[in-house]
Amino acid sequence: MLIPCVEAFLPQVCQYDFRVTLCNPGEFLCDRQENRCLSHKWAPRCVCRSPLFCPLVTACESPTGDVVDTYQREFLALRDRLHAAEQESLKRSKELNLVLDEIKRAVSERQALRDRDSNRTWGRLTEDPQLKPWNVSHKHELHLPTIFHHLPHLLAKESSLLPAVRVGQGRTGVSVVMGIPSVRREVHSYLTDTLHSLISELSPQEKEDSVIVVLIAETDPQYTSVVTENIKALFPTEIHSGLLEVISPSPHFYPDFSRLRESFGDPKERVRWRTKQNLDYCFLMMYAQSKGIYYVQLEDDIVAKPNYLSTMKNFALQQPSEDWMILEFSQLGFIGKMFKSLDLSLIVEFILMFYRDKPIDWLLDHILWVKVCNPEKDAKHCDRQKANLRIRFKPSLFQHVGTHSSLAGKIQKLKDKDFGKQALRKEHMNPPAEVSTSLKTYQHFTLEKAYLREDFFWAFTPAAGDFIRFRFFQPLRLERVLGQFPTLQQLIGLPGCRFFFRSGNIEHPEDKLFNTSVEVLPFDNPQSDKEALQEGRSATLRYPRSPDGYLQIGSFYKGVAEGEVDPAFGPLEALRLSIQTDSPVWVILSEIFLKKAD
Repeated sequence: MLIPCVEAFLPQVCQYDFRVTLCNPGEFLCDRQENRCLSHKWAPRCVCRSPLFCPLVTACESPTGDVVDTYQREFLALRDRLHAAEQESLKRSKELNLVLDEIKRAVSERQALRDRDSNRTWGRLTEDPQLKPWNVSHKHELHLPTIFHHLPHLLAKESSLLPAVRVGQGRTGVSVVMGIPSVRREVHSYLTDTLHSLISELSPQEKEDSVIVVLIAETDPQYTSVVTENIKALFPTEIHSGLLEVISPSPHFYPDFSRLRESFGDPKERVRWRTKQNLDYCFLMMYAQSKGIYYVQLEDDIVAKPNYLSTMKNFALQQPSEDWMILEFSQLGFIGKMFKSLDLSLIVEFILMFYRDKPIDWLLDHILWVKVCNPEKDAKHCDRQKANLRIRFKPSLFQHVGTHSSLAGKIQKLKDKDFGKQALRKEHMNPPAEVSTSLKTYQHFTLEKAYLREDFFWAFTPAAGDFIRFRFFQPLRLERVLGQFPTLQQLIGLPGCRFFFRSGNIEHPEDKLFNTSVEVLPFDNPQSDKEALQEGRSATLRYPRSPDGYLQIGSFYKGVAEGEVDPAFGPLEALRLSIQTDSPVWVILSEIFLKKAD
């Protein structure tokens, strides 16, 4: 019989460490450095073992059955206690893992809240609105910088980070968000032309997968209200669908610009202009960062090429690495710059640190320098490293068209040479006609080429009484109309016949027709007059008639004219564009669309 002997049960045996050892009957195995018996009553043979620094346990031959049973029960009890302890340890380990997971989740949530400082209300930050951000809690605690460290004046008002104006559906989950900051210009605003260009070049699918956010970066409530209402009136469908949003910052968002320090030889007004511009970009980025995967920075005085959105998205998806930081779709300023929305927090924080010191394009270059440039290497090495983060797409997808800067008194004629010329659409041929005009043509941009869709028509400043006339070789009918500003593909794809004219182009959007009427001359023959009388038509009575017999059926609005021709007119002999008043600008006729009824 093997007997478990434990020092706890026989403390008088020895003080040496042990290793559990089994022996045959008649043997005593003892892990000690000296040989001696466990008890005077026992006389087993002992084998010397080296100490293992643990309590002495031996297995030996017992002289009596009662002792064997006693120690066996103790051994079994000890084994049960060890098993129970092991189970309890596993249970505690699982509980600790659960607690650790909860801690990790809480830390992640806290970090996420910290990253969304721009959306926090005042109550989440501090109970005392007069406390500075570095004193909102115990003075010995450490705090990460927030927007309030860079713009401490925001603490004065609870609504400083909330948009004063917000129009739209709040669409999120799109692929591309386009941000357009717009400010008051003394001479001419290009905003609506820019929106027309961007929206007209989007397919129905692209309109569902994008958002255009216009930031009216002014604090005058009367001005922001006028601009907002104008956008709502011109783009009701886009506002209702969620494609277009309009916001403006709180008047308390901007700091006191009178304390700015002049730098780089710029006068105080220019320093104020570029400082406010940096803050406008930050406000727009903070608002847009949660809406989509990519963010594209645009300006309010540009035009876009066809399929620009799909081109940008595909170019981003085709990048071999995710290490890029900026994809450039225009070489000018801050136009057509695409960022990953995940990078916007870093960009905003960097801009806020130095928004008073340098303009935005310099700050963007500094971000790249900090990330990849080695001070011990030369400038060429730095440029190669930055080229991996800042990738240029050619040809440019956006062209700058404004000449009057948002900086008062500044005239800028910046043009992107990589943009190229506007592609002429030749999906449709106008009916044969003799074209003529009283306008003086500029260079080789003739009316004939525009009618044949080979080029656009460009003429010097029109005066009241000038005209553009199309006299058909064979009388034809023009009828039916679409909604405002249809695309050429929409016009071609529908049955029937209609007319469409567009003035101005992407490089000269200001050269439009203003106060110009569209007139038609019905074909004069007895048979058609007899038919009209028999059918009881009196359409001509509803339209103003010119002394030479033309009927006014429409006019140009924002450089575009499209309208319906009453079928009661019968076949038409000619169509004419009549200029009613003197124009301050030259004129370009870029789209001429006439299609006879089927």
